[in-house]
Amino acid sequence: MSLDVPAALLERAERGEIDDADFVDCVRNSLPYAWEVVSRVVGELKSGTAEFADNVVPPPDEVARGQLLRALASDAIRGGLERHFGVKLAFQNCHRVAAFPVSAVGGETYSTFIGTRAQLLNQSPELRNC
Repeated sequence: MSLDVPAALLERAERGEIDDADFVDCVRNSLPYAWEVVSRVVGELKSGTAEFADNVVPPPDEVARGQLLRALASDAIRGGLERHFGVKLAFQNCHRVAAFPVSAVGGETYSTFIGTRAQLLNQSPELRNC
């Protein structure tokens, strides 16, 4: 299960009364490691001058790895995070999360990061099982 959904939130969702703030709060509480990584990367992007910011530190354990994978593999969760933070997220391997300004989508740096060549070059034997 990806998210620990409080009963009250589930009831509102069943009635069709859900908004991004409630959803993002559920993500923050359910996937704290993923939230920390995305928050940190977004903070680095917004406080720096680089074209993007990324995480290159592997998760400390399989629980953390699972949280990150669930957050980035779900269109709904990733989309909620992107809307909340106002960025475009990109993902390689089991931990390389990058935050780009939305305006970078389609640009050379973003396209290179999400391209097949970058994916292949970002492989290593110790990351094969992630």
